[in-house]
Amino acid sequence: MPIHIAITRRVRPGREAEFQEALREFFQTSFAHGGVLGATMIVPPPGSDSREFGILRTFADEKERDAFYASPIFKAWEEKCAPLTESGSWTQRPLHGLEAWFRSPHNPPPKWKMAVATFFGVFPLAMILNLTLGPAIREWPFVLRNAVFNAAVVALLSWGVMPIVTRLLHGWLQPQSRTKDHNL
Repeated sequence: MPIHIAITRRVRPGREAEFQEALREFFQTSFAHGGVLGATMIVPPPGSDSREFGILRTFADEKERDAFYASPIFKAWEEKCAPLTESGSWTQRPLHGLEAWFRSPHNPPPKWKMAVATFFGVFPLAMILNLTLGPAIREWPFVLRNAVFNAAVVALLSWGVMPIVTRLLHGWLQPQSRTKDHNL
């Protein structure tokens, strides 16, 4: 199961262009690590005072993520970017479930496309659960039955269905990022 990681770094004043170019080069090198499936750079909005850059990186699984962060490629990047970034400004957190469905906060798809993609996940899942789980919990009290049913829908959407739906519809959801993710 792919894993998505969000990383932020605050760049030293006046070093933004240098950091952005170094990050582009690092993206190219990082794809040599077989477990890296994608990477997206998030730059501060034009005209803002922010110097915080974001990176969304996708790995094949946790093992590949750990191997990447222990690799010589990543260690060399850390050394190269240390003088460009403020010390202690580096953050990393995994994206799970719903937040990873549409993992492009810099240029998210239109809400109507996210709604259509979600419908494509919810509709068949709800039908399947109504045929399988529904009969097993039919006699339960109304509130408990609905709580269990909806918890199953949310859990299965978050960790099973939506990652597949968004992968299948990626070209439609993010047509402009088809080449961008791999060409940075």
